[in-house]
Order: sequence, then C-alpha cells, then structure tokens
Amino acid sequence: MTEHVKVEIDAGVMTLTLARPDKKNALSNAMYGVLADSLERAERDPEVRVVVFQGDGDSFSSGNDLKDFTAQATGSFTEERHVWRFLKALARATRPLVAAVHGQAVGVGTTMLLHCDLVFTSPDARLTVPFVNLALAPEAASSWLLPARIGHARAYAMFALGEAVDGTTAAAWGLSNAVVPLEDLRARARAAADQLAKRPLGALTVTKGLMRDAEKIAALMDKEGALFAERLQTAEAREAFMAFAERRPADFSKVA
Repeated sequence: MTEHVKVEIDAGVMTLTLARPDKKNALSNAMYGVLADSLERAERDPEVRVVVFQGDGDSFSSGNDLKDFTAQATGSFTEERHVWRFLKALARATRPLVAAVHGQAVGVGTTMLLHCDLVFTSPDARLTVPFVNLALAPEAASSWLLPARIGHARAYAMFALGEAVDGTTAAAWGLSNAVVPLEDLRARARAAADQLAKRPLGALTVTKGLMRDAEKIAALMDKEGALFAERLQTAEAREAFMAFAERRPADFSKVA
C-alpha cells in the first residue's frame, strides 16, 4: 500500500483500493498521484487488462481532501496537483474500468464513475456532486457527461442543489449497471472484471474508443479545470471553506 491506495494485480485485473477509511477515503494529492501512476501503468503493462476501483471502510470516497482545497484557496498549496494527471488518465484510459461503490461517493467520488465502463452500487451508496455548495464548478468533464447520462434536470439538481442519489436510484437512472447487496458488491465487480479480462483486449479497446471522445473529454476537463481554479480563489469559496471548518452554514448573502 502506498499513500492510502492499495494496488494489486491478479489474473489480468488491477484493483485500486482507496484505503483511508478514517477519512472516508478523502483523496489527498498523494493518493491522486498513486491513482494516476497506476492508470498510466495499466496502459503500458500487457499484464493489466482491466482496472477495478473500490474503497475500504464505510464509503467509496468522500471526494477531495478539503484541507488541500483550503490550502489552494489561501495560496499555500505549492505541490504539483496530481488530480489533473488522474483525470486525464481517466479520460484517455483504453482499459475497461470497473467500480464497486458503497456509502458516500462525493464530488470526484461520483464524477470519476462517469469514466468507468461498468459501475455497481450498493443500496447504501449516496452519490453527490455538491460543487455549488462549495462555491466551485463541475470537474472531470461532468458538466457534459452527467447531463448526457441522466438528463439536464436531474444533473442540474445534483450540481446546483447538491441532491444525493442512492444506489438503487443510480441503477435506475443509468449511473450504475446494477444495485448489489453490500456483502456481494466487491465479488460482483470482480466477477465482471474477470469476464472482461477474458475478452479480446483489442476489440474492447476499439469498442471503448468508439463510445467515447477522449480528446473532447480531455479538452472539457481543461476548461472546467481553469474555471475550478478560478473559483477556488473567490470570496465565495473562502466563505464556503471557512464555514465548513467552523461547522456552520455558509452565508453567501454578503459575499461580493
């Protein structure tokens, strides 16, 4: 395990397990780095034919580590931001991506699923993209991919109102392939990955390439990323993060 991400390769399947359960698998910059490195490795390693994402503890991922966001908003974050490497690796991935999702899937914990080819959710899964609540903007090309998947009205409610979608509804809306009992979730995702690993990789690659416009997705990520970075520097974002740290409701009424 490196930086709270377990990387395992077995029978053609690379399993990436988010292993920071005490923080509900909030993604730190270092974790993004491991995820990006792993996806890049999967593309060049002939032994890897499928990638599976899953999370330890009671949640898939509570999204970005807000300490990193706060540091960026205050200008004290000076490291390379590996999140962009991870998102671009998702956009350009040719290997099939599978996800087993339970508990909280917040922000990128949900938007990354839009890049997965098979997603399985447990009934207790709660998918949210509360970017507006944090005075931010959608990322990971979700401003296009989410409405394309579930329609404008549902996507806008998720973005603007922060409405949560449970695992059963996610399956009904097409955000996941099936709702699976929690105790069977990982096994179901692994079984699907094993099936994919036995399929002809060339045919899978061509099929995925025809179904996704990787360059358009990557270009939209750049546009969203620039707006996201701008939003992090706004007074609205400072109020949102300060309110979170102080455990109070944010008040945007007096923010210019």
